[in-house]
Amino acid sequence: MAPQDHASALRPAVGGWADLPFFQTQWPLIEVKLAEDTRQILPPAHQRFAALELTPPEATRVVILGQDPYPTPGHAHGLSFSVEPDVTPLPRSLRNIYQEMRDDIGCCPDTGDLRPWAAQGVLLLNTVLSVPAGDANGHKKLGWQELAHQVLDHSSRRPTAYVLWGNQAQALAKHIRPGDHLILKTAHPSPLSARRGFFGSRPFTRINDWLSARGEQPISWAAPRSSQGSLFDV
Repeated sequence: MAPQDHASALRPAVGGWADLPFFQTQWPLIEVKLAEDTRQILPPAHQRFAALELTPPEATRVVILGQDPYPTPGHAHGLSFSVEPDVTPLPRSLRNIYQEMRDDIGCCPDTGDLRPWAAQGVLLLNTVLSVPAGDANGHKKLGWQELAHQVLDHSSRRPTAYVLWGNQAQALAKHIRPGDHLILKTAHPSPLSARRGFFGSRPFTRINDWLSARGEQPISWAAPRSSQGSLFDV
């Protein structure tokens, strides 16, 4: 196999994102390190690049940055802040996101599965795409962050809404090209910081107002809709 063919074989099937330099440089090295780690790695390998697979660059209208996947087996499935639909109770950050959504638009999804957002052009990207079970931030030194840098650079070639919750996400704003973007910076929805500026920030309305002003279809944040908020009673 020629060197270029071997490099192509190593690249995940992530559509238009596959041309990012990350997949020729950092990814082969990370893949080796993951194979050498004998611990359970989350999310499962086939879901590791789910965010990029579900929201290709040409469809990306909003980018919400997370940190690393949930370290609890059965929770993470490749999208930032999202969990599998049967997970209850919700992780605390997602619970706070839904609380702010209810205060902002009056309803929230029925489960913690955010794939309906991804299907509407919301890229839910973690800055680190793997984690050993039970060891939050256990893979923060593998080199994943370069992918997020390149995704921000690539997506910002055209107007995009960016949601940067917390200092770690906001530090990546320098990778966003100047342009007609909406950049929302608030505290992280974590219980440790949500009351320092996340609650009351109304990100869902602000994004939809920006999209509507551009003549674009707003995001249906609460699909499937739930006005009762049963997730908060668990």
